[in-house]
Amino acid sequence: MQLPGVRADIFLWATRLFKTRSLAAQACRAGGVTIDQHAIKASRNLRLGETLRVRGAELTRTVKIKALLEMRVGAALVSEYLEDLTPSAEYLRVEEDRRLQKLQGIQRAKGAGRPTKRDRRAMEDLLQRGDGLPEE
Repeated sequence: MQLPGVRADIFLWATRLFKTRSLAAQACRAGGVTIDQHAIKASRNLRLGETLRVRGAELTRTVKIKALLEMRVGAALVSEYLEDLTPSAEYLRVEEDRRLQKLQGIQRAKGAGRPTKRDRRAMEDLLQRGDGLPEE
């Protein structure tokens, strides 16, 4: 049985575009989910064939709805419900941003805790110089 429509926040959560339904609803409220360049509300019913642009923290994904669902599915099954239309340039841009952050020393080792005042000043110096190389 095919559903006539499903709420946007439920669909975004069920297809794993957001970790929780409340994050999906929050993104809708903030204008981060659009259809035809119009922001949508979390309660809007989505239909087959619609194309969504979903703006995340780092990546703006463009997806086309292939099938509707209300229950969360495994990551392997998401491709049955969505067609990813995101340009490869977007993925490359995100990867390049991550690589630059790593080169600049912004990312800290897992479990290292909060940076000390000395660490923070060193990171700020690196960012202000822009070359990412330590002073000698």
